[in-house]
Amino acid sequence: MSDTSPPNARTTAPTTARSLDELPWSDDLLGESLHSAAFHIPGGADAPATLIRTLPDSPSTRPALLWIHGMSDYFFQDHVAKYFVSQGFPFYAIDLHGCGRSWREGQRWHMATDLSDYFPELTYALELIAATHGSVVPLAHSTGGLIAALWVDHLRREDPQLHARIEGLILNSPWLDMQFSPAMVKVMRPLAAVLGRIAPSLTVKKGGTGTYGKSIAASENGSWNFDTTFKPIEGHNIDIGWLRAIFTAQKVIHSGNVDAAVPVLTLCSSHSYLAKSYSAAADTADTVLDVSHMRKWAPTLSRESQVTPINGALHDVFLSQPHARETALTTTLAWLESLSDRTK
Repeated sequence: MSDTSPPNARTTAPTTARSLDELPWSDDLLGESLHSAAFHIPGGADAPATLIRTLPDSPSTRPALLWIHGMSDYFFQDHVAKYFVSQGFPFYAIDLHGCGRSWREGQRWHMATDLSDYFPELTYALELIAATHGSVVPLAHSTGGLIAALWVDHLRREDPQLHARIEGLILNSPWLDMQFSPAMVKVMRPLAAVLGRIAPSLTVKKGGTGTYGKSIAASENGSWNFDTTFKPIEGHNIDIGWLRAIFTAQKVIHSGNVDAAVPVLTLCSSHSYLAKSYSAAADTADTVLDVSHMRKWAPTLSRESQVTPINGALHDVFLSQPHARETALTTTLAWLESLSDRTK
């Protein structure tokens, strides 16, 4: 939803809370039945995150979903929330600190020098949501998918009791490997390692891809309205400290030592269309990441791993054209219902 008002004017003052009911919920910028609340981690740094939620009309025993966005992104996919709420799933999303609704004056958009920086706010959100709904299924997109895979593995090792509240994990085109040529990656990795340590705030290039932005934005060639302050068509600038963090996180994935220890569903496009300017081909492909990497690495994340390529899907499969989008929604619903069947 496009909006030109100052980002900080659209969120309530952040707070700490011991339950969801204690958060300062107010009408969300997406309107209708969605509400949002900024929150601080108890004892944490002064960098708020924001929860967004919409709930079924009647109490539900189904797990809550928790949407985790990617780089140069924030939660605006309210059609996904409405679909799953109509199926009885409580729906939550988080705008991570320094991103979307949570950005504050003076912060660098999406800046993190270690992806584990996001773990405390995700863990806190999980604690609050699980205390109300019992179990949670994170639904994580792109960079969010990389973060979520490492976070769930971290909980398995460090907090098994809380990990037990995660019923499954859904990855929406997760960024599990660099999409560039091997030769380019060979050059980029050591540069990012050195410069990311000594000059983490050095801007290296635009984040995201203009081709993808043009394929989804209603103001360009797509169908979706979103806030271009939060999600610029060309993507936010990226810092080399952040790029170093991505390389480091992907190396952990490639080590083979990550185990989500819950069923994992990975959705992705059937093919990629990379390093090209916008054309009609961009409307039916992943123009951001190499889907072959998802097929390679996603099965290593859990003993129970399902990878489902969707013909004609975009990088965010839930922003695809109607047929592919419907396939993504119904595939996810069927998988979620299979989780419920095994726990009965």
